[in-house]
This record gives sequence, structure tokens and C-alpha cells, in this order.
Amino acid sequence: MFSVTGMHGFQLFSVTHLATLVVFFMACGVLVYLRNKPKRYPQMIKWTLLILLPACEISQQLWLILTHQWVVSDLPLQLCSLSTFLAIYLFLKRNEKVFYLFYFIGTLPPFLAMVTPEMVYTFPHFRFIEYFLHHSLLPLAALYFILYEGYRVPRKAILSSYVIANIIAVPIFILNQLLGTNFFYLASPTEAKTILTFFGTGIMYYINLEIAALIVFCITYIPMGVLQRVQRDGSRDSES
Repeated sequence: MFSVTGMHGFQLFSVTHLATLVVFFMACGVLVYLRNKPKRYPQMIKWTLLILLPACEISQQLWLILTHQWVVSDLPLQLCSLSTFLAIYLFLKRNEKVFYLFYFIGTLPPFLAMVTPEMVYTFPHFRFIEYFLHHSLLPLAALYFILYEGYRVPRKAILSSYVIANIIAVPIFILNQLLGTNFFYLASPTEAKTILTFFGTGIMYYINLEIAALIVFCITYIPMGVLQRVQRDGSRDSES
């Protein structure tokens, strides 16, 4: 389960992979179902997420260190690690502007990472479990903030969050040049075959990356926009 060389052979869209995605959607359904239940459930969900998020991040680092695999590129500076830190912060301190950024980078991107994962290990290897659990927890945390803490995202936050993400990417890009790393996948696509594989190379890779990021932000906003429109329509109906 913790071996470096064992349990290889992950297959994209295999029964195990699809079952994992089904479990994720079921967990989302549970959060929606429990939103009108007794108040103890929000606290249970909050603390479960708050404990598991750093546990995933820390356990991955420990596994890499203990198996003598850790290199500088394993620093927690990937997009999902940033999302993890933002989520932990939001659990400890309410901040709407921080949630705007978390919503855009912590929902659809982790889900896409689960759909086309950079993964060689199969279930029940530790890395498989940690990877999918970690990437599931991020959109689940966003769903928790929306359902249980009433966070909402205005349309104008699409552009502001996109700009902030690009500002954060600048020092990450420089760090990649200095360390020879690939944080945020700003140096090159993933080694495994994922969506980024089709973005080309050189300047076209960065152009496609920017376009894709903006498209992802816009798509991510759609359910939030629908939710807020339904709530506004419901308020008008109740007033009339």
C-alpha cells in the first residue's frame, strides 16, 4: 500500500476510476441533503474537512520523505496546495474575497484533476487514496461554504480572481526557472496524458493555458450565477 514500486497500473476511466468519481458525487449529494438537517451536521462536516485537508497535504509529504522520493518539486506550491491553504484559512476566518479566489481554483480544477489524473498507482495504494481524497475535499469544502455559510460570488469576481491568479503565477513562474520545477504546470504540461497535453509547447502553451484558465473561471461561475438567480426569483415571488 505504501510501496514506491508496487500497485502500478492506473487506467483512465477504469471501473475503479469511475467508481471513485461516483463516490465523490455521492459525497456532494450528502452535503446537499444534510443542509436542512440539525445544526450538529454542519459542525461535523466542517471539522472533518478541516482535519482531512491538512492531513492529506502532510501525509503526502511524509510519504515522499520516508520513501526517499522527496525533491524540491514536491514543495506544496501546486494549485491544489494553494487551494488547500485558502480553504483552511476560510474555515478559521470568514473572508468573502478569499472565497472568491478559492471558488474559482478550488472547484472545477481539482475535479478536472480527478477526471484526468497524473497517477500511476491504482487502488488501494496510499497515493491513489490520498490523491483522490485530497482533490475531492476541495470542491466539497467550496460546497460546504456555499450551503452552510452562505458564501456567494459576484460576476465581477471572475475577472478579479483571474487577475489575482495571474499575479500569484508570476513569482511561481520565476521560482520554476530558478529551481527547475513545474509548479502550477507553468513550465510544461504534466508527464502523464492529461488535458494540458493538448496545449502545445512554447508560447502557444502559455496562450492556451491563459485561455483555458479564463474559460474554466467562466464555466465555474455558471452554477453560482444560476443559484443566485434562483434565490433572487424566489425572493421576488415571496414579496409579491
